[in-house]
Amino acid sequence: MEHALPGTPARLRRWITGPIELSTETLVLAASLFWALSANRAFFAGALRDRSWDDPTAWGLAIALFALVVALHAALLVLLAWRHTAKPAVALLTLVSAFATYYTGAYGVVLDPSMLRNVLHTNPAEAGELLTPALFIHLLLWAGLPLLLLSRVQLVRRPWPAAAARRIGLLVAAVLVLATALLAMFQPFASLMRNHRDLRYQITPANVLWSTASVVGAEARGAARPRQPIGEDAAPGASWAQRSRPLVVLVVIGETARAADWGLSGAARQTTPELAGLPVVNFTQASSCGTNTEVSVPCMFAPVGRRDYDEARIRGQQSLLHVLARAGVAVQWRDNQSGCKGVCDGLPNDSVAALNPPGLCSDGRCLDEGLVADLDKRLGNAKGTQFWVLHMLGNHGPSYFRRYPPAFAKFQPECRDDDLRRCSIEQIRNSYDNALLYTDHVLARAIRTLRAQSDRVDSALLYVSDHGESLGEQGLFLHGLPYAIAPEVQTHVPMVMWTSPGLERATGLAPGCLQPELQRRARAPVSHDHLFHTVLGLLDVRTALHDPAWDLTQACRTAAAS
Repeated sequence: MEHALPGTPARLRRWITGPIELSTETLVLAASLFWALSANRAFFAGALRDRSWDDPTAWGLAIALFALVVALHAALLVLLAWRHTAKPAVALLTLVSAFATYYTGAYGVVLDPSMLRNVLHTNPAEAGELLTPALFIHLLLWAGLPLLLLSRVQLVRRPWPAAAARRIGLLVAAVLVLATALLAMFQPFASLMRNHRDLRYQITPANVLWSTASVVGAEARGAARPRQPIGEDAAPGASWAQRSRPLVVLVVIGETARAADWGLSGAARQTTPELAGLPVVNFTQASSCGTNTEVSVPCMFAPVGRRDYDEARIRGQQSLLHVLARAGVAVQWRDNQSGCKGVCDGLPNDSVAALNPPGLCSDGRCLDEGLVADLDKRLGNAKGTQFWVLHMLGNHGPSYFRRYPPAFAKFQPECRDDDLRRCSIEQIRNSYDNALLYTDHVLARAIRTLRAQSDRVDSALLYVSDHGESLGEQGLFLHGLPYAIAPEVQTHVPMVMWTSPGLERATGLAPGCLQPELQRRARAPVSHDHLFHTVLGLLDVRTALHDPAWDLTQACRTAAAS
């Protein structure tokens, strides 16, 4: 004992500060176990939600799921983790897992390919709003400490044949465990995946690997070939020859506005007081094509949207703007967010940030009034037939308070923190509704400007939000859930239309028909799918792509022809 005591502190110091010798295969198993325990709580909770722990089969399913998650990551990692890549791969995936678990836990997001595409295309200013102190604390605990331990790992060097044999053995073992786990719980697992398809995108970090690879692969394929032309038969309608004044159709794409808080649609408090005083038509039953910008914006400018959704087709083809330009319409996209998502590729476009209107931009962000700051001047210079799109920043979260100037902070107390978890639901809702008040103001300003020039320019304005938002319902925040499981607040959106008195004459519609017809449709279901065909109708552009059943102006064109 006397000889052992003096040596104990030295051994302890070596254990604490010295290298930890591990084989690559042991590191792979350790990392896979760590991720299963630390990064998959949402997956296990969802998979076992309706199970009673008094039922022995629940324990069997839980054990099988745990084995499946460990084996899946071991099989993936053994393919990536060679002697010189093992530690970097484990480090990167541990960091990715920590990020993923924070946002999944904080906002209830699902990291499927659609969400990953949205993440990858987020602009720096928006991304910066998501970097909160709570995130850094989470990263310190769930990535910093494991990476500190990983830095001490020293991988054992083995001759190539022996190393290859061990790796093949681990891969075979992982595949066998996967197969055994699946066979042991095939019936409940198959039912689970069939009824809750989103669960597959909660297995972390495999979900991030799969979704990122899917997005990068799809975009690489898309970049390798040009967008396919559509509407090559597009041509001006008969009304073009009769026009004596410029015609401007203005489409405003909102961001993250939900119908549940839209005053015109019957929300509990008035968030649209200025629009309420204008002769607009509000569509109360409008639905979006997607639950994030990356899906909804390309979809709404495609001839077939949600009703026959085909993402590869939509992203591989030109948009409504290209069809209109082919017919002779002067098109222009103006952005105050993260770009046109391919909708305006090769066509005239600009951004509010580049225009930098006085008093409306700071710290890389611009208020949405910058979209219409020069509208009066643009209308004064308008000639011929014009189609302008304004892409708003709107209610983009989580920093709703950054979307409006102080004068619109009507609802109090408001959440003035980038981390929603520091605010009450009431504060979050107040800041969200204040942002809607500002959207109402921007739209009303645009309509008043169009009205002021209606004696010289015939015009129409159509506003629709790209998707909605969760504000704590069912424990969810923000948006982006897979469409099949998304709550209604993420898909039920505001939609508003205004037309000038001369629009019917300018576009060949029956006099006195359009406003009553739109009011008749106002409480009927409409969707993003109507936008493509309605804009063709408003501009009287003829093409075989035009589907009269989805054109909100069609009844008035039919009446004019009869």
